[in-house]
Amino acid sequence: MGRGKIVIRRIDDTTSRQVTFSKRRNGLLKKAKELGILCDAEVGVIIYSSTNKLYDFATTNMKSIIERYNKSKEEHHQLANSSSEVKFWQREAAMLRQQLQNLQENHRQMMGEELSGLSVKELQTMETQLEMSLRGVRMKKDQMFMDEIQELSQKGNLLHQENVELVNLARQENMELCKKGFGTRDPNGAKRNGFLSNNLSLVEDLHAPVQLQLCQPQQSNHETPTRATKLGRLQLP
Repeated sequence: MGRGKIVIRRIDDTTSRQVTFSKRRNGLLKKAKELGILCDAEVGVIIYSSTNKLYDFATTNMKSIIERYNKSKEEHHQLANSSSEVKFWQREAAMLRQQLQNLQENHRQMMGEELSGLSVKELQTMETQLEMSLRGVRMKKDQMFMDEIQELSQKGNLLHQENVELVNLARQENMELCKKGFGTRDPNGAKRNGFLSNNLSLVEDLHAPVQLQLCQPQQSNHETPTRATKLGRLQLP
């Protein structure tokens, strides 16, 4: 008669639980040892009891087995991450290709191509979208024109202000030059000229009366012999 099947669950009785732990622990360690010897495997077993007692077994060295385990686990994790990352980017690339295809199809339809498969409602929706886009383009263009006009107006105002300042400056410099170029009047009423030529000053009385005097014409030297000849002829008997 065979052994009955045991239900795998926690044993409530402390004594029975401790006895079962000892038996199965020894059996597990025995099986681990046999596995390492028969199959030339590197086996390590670590057991903690309910009372925090440590039981371990290693075919070679527990530290080297743990290091090998950690390294293998890290490589497996990296490989899993690489595989998952590759799958992620593959999904992203497929989604982007689909979006590009949809955008290209939409662009061709906006240009008036490939409209045979669209219904009347879809065509009306596309027409509304085109009108809204055209309205937005016109508003943007008008706004740019207004900005340029405002900028040119500001530049014109600045140029006008600079022109006024230059005119005032030129007028002021002209007045200063006039003051330097013409001297003040002397006590007799004569106006003194401020410009000097060869370190000489010319004085001119602008209010003095002008006196005119007639002068006898001077005779040229070639007329004298002729008159003497005539007088000589008259004195002959």
